[in-house]
Amino acid sequence: MMNPPIEELLGRVDSKFTLVTLASRRAREVNAYFNQLGEGLGAIVPPQVASTARKPLSIAFEEIAADKITYERLPDETEGDDVAVALETEREWGPVGTLSGTLGLADTTDLADEAGGEAPDA
Repeated sequence: MMNPPIEELLGRVDSKFTLVTLASRRAREVNAYFNQLGEGLGAIVPPQVASTARKPLSIAFEEIAADKITYERLPDETEGDDVAVALETEREWGPVGTLSGTLGLADTTDLADEAGGEAPDA
């Protein structure tokens, strides 16, 4: 039997996929914290609950159940953001879909000189 119950954990997040992601990321942090003990001051946050569990994932689940670990959804990008980025890019680099210059290709006579032969027909 899992403690805390999975139903309690699912009530704290919006989906089971969020729960898995949140718990696995926190478990990696807890594992890294225990692995770096004794190496001096670390930047990794220690476990936030007093737990008898030894496994990092169990500790992460207990932290989620105690509301010590939460998540925040980032706002979705809208199509308007894509248009703004495209306009900014066009201002910097010119209209999209137009080519200028020789695309960085060397003159064919330069290629012939390097190869030691005649220039290829264009």
